[in-house]
Amino acid sequence: QVQLVESGGGLVQAGGSLKLSCAASGGTFGNYDMGWFRQAPGKEREFVAAVSRSGAYAYYADSVKGRFTGSRDNAKNTGYLQMSSLKSEDTGVYYCCAADPRLFSLIRIPAMSSTQGYWGPGTQVTVSS
Repeated sequence: QVQLVESGGGLVQAGGSLKLSCAASGGTFGNYDMGWFRQAPGKEREFVAAVSRSGAYAYYADSVKGRFTGSRDNAKNTGYLQMSSLKSEDTGVYYCCAADPRLFSLIRIPAMSSTQGYWGPGTQVTVSS
């Protein structure tokens, strides 16, 4: 079983950048595809990005495409989300998740619920305008 912990959130001005980390323990991180989601106040959790097990392939929600980059370092058991050109609408709690590809394929990660796969507790990102 994999445990995940996000870090790197904080307060940033619009147009700025932040890099989130997702540290994994308790399992072989490279065996899992990973995803990033966010939840704004009063809204449902939404998909942000997905990264393949090797890190060679990633895809993004239209709202962040071209501004966010997902990556991972399996040797360090850590995933990353580099966020640039941040907007006020990017404000929310950001979560990383790990998906067992035998149960949940990479392409289905956007449909993952909080009861599927492994999830971290989240990190707050606040973008001031």
